[in-house]
Amino acid sequence: MFGKKCSLIGVVHVHALPGSAGFDGSMEKILSAALKDAGVYKDNGVDAIMVENMHDVPYLTGFVDPETTAAMTIVANAIKQQSKLPVGVQLLAGANIEALGVAVACNLDFIRVEGFVFAHVGDEGMHDSCAAKLVRKRAHLRAGQIKIFADIKKKHSAHAITGDVSLVETAEAAAFFKADGVIVTGSATGKEPHLGDVEALKEHAGLPVLIGSGITADNIPTYAPLVAGLIVGSSAKLDGYWENPVDAARVKKLTLAVSKFQ
Repeated sequence: MFGKKCSLIGVVHVHALPGSAGFDGSMEKILSAALKDAGVYKDNGVDAIMVENMHDVPYLTGFVDPETTAAMTIVANAIKQQSKLPVGVQLLAGANIEALGVAVACNLDFIRVEGFVFAHVGDEGMHDSCAAKLVRKRAHLRAGQIKIFADIKKKHSAHAITGDVSLVETAEAAAFFKADGVIVTGSATGKEPHLGDVEALKEHAGLPVLIGSGITADNIPTYAPLVAGLIVGSSAKLDGYWENPVDAARVKKLTLAVSKFQ
C-alpha cells in the first residue's frame, strides 16, 4: 500500500467545521492548524495522511451539511497540495457520499467509510449499508482511482443486530461489494483490535487489511507484519490525546518502528 508492505497513515483531526456545534467562526484558524499537523506528519516520515472531522461532535448520521463538505474540501485540498503525499478523507458519521465528493474535488487517494456492509448501531444512531450507492456514485464520477477502505464491526458501535455474522464474513461481504480494503478497530478510539481478529482477517479477508485504532510505537511490531496499513491518530498527538496537536517526537517514534516492516 502506497509503495510499502505496511504503510503508516497519520490522521489530521480537523478543528470543528462550519455546520458543527463547535465551529468558532474562523476557517483561517482551522486551515492553519490542519496544515501545521499535516506538515509535522510529512516532515517525520508518514506514508499518507487522512483528514477527519472528529471535532464535529455530536455527529449527524449518514450525512453532513453542505457547508461542512465545502469546508472539508478546502482543508483537504490544501493538505494534498502542501504534502504531496497520498491523502484520504473521512466525514463523520457515515457521510460517505460527501467524503467521496471531497475526494473527487481534491484528487485524493482514498476514503474511509462507515456502514459499508451490514447495518449496525453507532453512538450517533443507526447506520445502514452504503455500498450500493457509494460504489455506483464512484463509477458515475469515473473515480475508480479513489480507494474505499471500509470499517467493519466499527468502534463506538453495537453489533448485536449482526451478532450471527462473523468479522471475517463481514470482510468477505465488503470484498464482494467492491471495497478496496477493510479496517478493523478496537471498541473505541485509542483501543487496539484483538490480535486474533487481525490474524483471521489477514488469512481470510481477501482484501488488504488496515488497523484503524489503538496503534502505538510499542505494538507496531505485533501488528505491522499482519496488515497493509496502520492508521494513527491519538498516539501521534501531544501526550497521546487525540484533541492535541501532532507531536513530532511521537510521529518519529512511530515511523521508526514501522520502518522495520516496510
